[in-house]
Amino acid sequence: MKVTRRSFIGTVGTGVAAMTTLAAPLSSANAELVYRHADWKFADFDQLLKFKGRGKQLYDVHPIGDGDFLSVIKNSINGLHYGYDIPAAEIKIVAAMHGPANMLNFDDSMWAKYKLGEMLKIDDPVTKKPATRNIYYPKKFPTGSSDPSDRTGIYQDYGIEALIPRGLQLLSCHNATEGQAARIVKQNSLKDSVEDIVQDLQSHTLPGVMLVPAMVAAIHILQSQGHYTYIVAP
Repeated sequence: MKVTRRSFIGTVGTGVAAMTTLAAPLSSANAELVYRHADWKFADFDQLLKFKGRGKQLYDVHPIGDGDFLSVIKNSINGLHYGYDIPAAEIKIVAAMHGPANMLNFDDSMWAKYKLGEMLKIDDPVTKKPATRNIYYPKKFPTGSSDPSDRTGIYQDYGIEALIPRGLQLLSCHNATEGQAARIVKQNSLKDSVEDIVQDLQSHTLPGVMLVPAMVAAIHILQSQGHYTYIVAP
């Protein structure tokens, strides 16, 4: 069934329509506790719903778990492409990041500014100290071979930067960001308002991150209307 803007709103209903998706971070926007449908565009999310392909998976990611879910996603992409012969262009893996995992959507400047490594108890493997950069983003094997069976090759790379071109779409939860911003204010004894922190974070997402007002609602819509297979991340 073709999903249009009109049918999308009508099908979801008033309650969920108030939680439809923000297509891209807007630094000029005023952060609000609850995003309303009329406040944000959801064109990119609509495209995600309409994506035509045989390999469509939705990973529900809440705990960070040392980033193990990224390795699982890498295995899934390889399995779909090499094992089941699904063309790369027909693979879309959505990582629905909420709870602590939501913080993986933000760039190094936010990790340094708000001491996210200290807050999340994540150490940088290089410095052995609380991470002041998003250690999950960079490629693991930037100069690796193109042999899919090479353990240090590009197709065994599970860095976010390596997975995005292969079909990974990160979603960031606004509700989770609100809660985490309040924690940041308290932990760092900041005078900034929670909404100021939210706006700052959402203006510094990783490339291609899509913001959604409420992840639990986005997951429902992606399953019911987008027909993505639901998987709970490890």
